Amino acid sequence: MNQNKLASFGVVGFILLIVLVAIISSLFVTIDAGHRAVLFKRLGGGLDMEGVPYDQGFHMIAPWNELYVYDVRVNQAEAKMQVLSKNGLNINIDVSYRYQPNAAKLAYLHNEVGSEYQKNIVIPDLKAATREIIGKYLPEELYSSKRETIQTEIFERTRDAIEGKHIILDAVLIKDIGLPPTVKEAIEEKLKAEQTALKFQYILDQERKEAERKVIEARAKSEANELLNKSLTENILRDKGIEATLEIAKSPNSKVIIIGGGEDGMPLILGN
Repeated sequence: MNQNKLASFGVVGFILLIVLVAIISSLFVTIDAGHRAVLFKRLGGGLDMEGVPYDQGFHMIAPWNELYVYDVRVNQAEAKMQVLSKNGLNINIDVSYRYQPNAAKLAYLHNEVGSEYQKNIVIPDLKAATREIIGKYLPEELYSSKRETIQTEIFERTRDAIEGKHIILDAVLIKDIGLPPTVKEAIEEKLKAEQTALKFQYILDQERKEAERKVIEARAKSEANELLNKSLTENILRDKGIEATLEIAKSPNSKVIIIGGGEDGMPLILGN
């Protein structure tokens, strides 16, 4: 009889110990780095909407309450999808995006969306924005000139759609745009032709500018000569000739100077 009582007490004591450990473990919660939590009060009004989210570290809560922990770091993910271009061509696109929950609004996020906000909000809105934006452009625009513009438009469209759900979108990057091989080859040929045309246009522009420069240079020389001819009278030329003769006469080389030997009365210089 005593043994049965002892066994019963042992079972009860073991159960009480388990309950006590469970209660103690529920009293103390550790939140990891990069995480925050919102409190749910089972006996006091449910989710604490106005309270500040619990930060990382060690916390003690009532055993009948519960903490919902969220990763508030910037997370990165990828989405692959098939969309239609402006002319109805199927295009495979690979998009990378970075996102995080709004840490100050965790209670609202948990109440309105829940912990699976990426699957239920971010991905659907990103895909919808991508389809909408890609549908406005032709394949050649996606492949070359408009890629950065399209990327920015997808980011802004998605950001505006999800920020009302207390989610922050950090960036959207287009990693790859997959076009059918024939379309890709046609676009590349077109781009090469455009580059060649631009190259020849540049050469023609340079040749035209060089020709204009030569015309301007020739015109300037002509005008200068015309002005010079007008300024050189007979008396000035005679005076310059006399000055030159005097300079030559000072030279040590042997020479014969005949005064008034020229037709215009200028000196003649004979000798070495």
